[in-house]
Amino acid sequence: MRKLSLLLFATMAFLFASSQTITSVDSARNAKKDSTLRALIHADSVKIGKEYAEKEKWDKIEARAIFPLLKGTKNSGVIPVTDPTEIPDPTIDYKFLFEVTSNNPDSLSKEINNGLDEVARVINLHYASGIPAKRIIPVIVVHGGALNALKTNKAYQEKYKTDNPNLKLIEDLKKLGAKFIACGQAMAFSGTMKEDLLPDVKVSLTAQTVLSHYQLKGYVKYSE
Repeated sequence: MRKLSLLLFATMAFLFASSQTITSVDSARNAKKDSTLRALIHADSVKIGKEYAEKEKWDKIEARAIFPLLKGTKNSGVIPVTDPTEIPDPTIDYKFLFEVTSNNPDSLSKEINNGLDEVARVINLHYASGIPAKRIIPVIVVHGGALNALKTNKAYQEKYKTDNPNLKLIEDLKKLGAKFIACGQAMAFSGTMKEDLLPDVKVSLTAQTVLSHYQLKGYVKYSE
């Protein structure tokens, strides 16, 4: 009987010690989890704080932006500079050759093409610098996925189920005398037909000859 009591006591002691060990391990694990969680929350709050400050800064900058000649997205705006000391010559022609190749992701199909928006920004910058609109001569060669931006509203709707958001900017560029040229090779590769494109768009055999031809004529090349 005494042996049985001792055995029972030893078993109970062992179980108690084991439970204490498990409890200690669990407590340590929980403490580690709490510490890690606190660190993550702190890191996240710091990140959010930085992102908010950055957004606040850009919101203030964008609020100052002007659109002196063309209105694309907010990215086509110009930040005014007081009394600049380097002024371009307003009496010469500014011949620009823009190469536009990128296509917006499908999720941004309702937004103006990023490449055409950059064209608007560059022209706005020159106009805001004192270059008369009549002195700005843009040629815009389009290949790759950017061909979608030059599609008729009907062709654009068939592809994206929405109106072509680029039509107004393209029309405004054409009023400035801009010439749009589509690459025939890119059209063949993408299955784009001439009737899919806006009526005033010229078609070349390849964008490469457009790039070389106009640069030899003294056009300044801009790429995205």
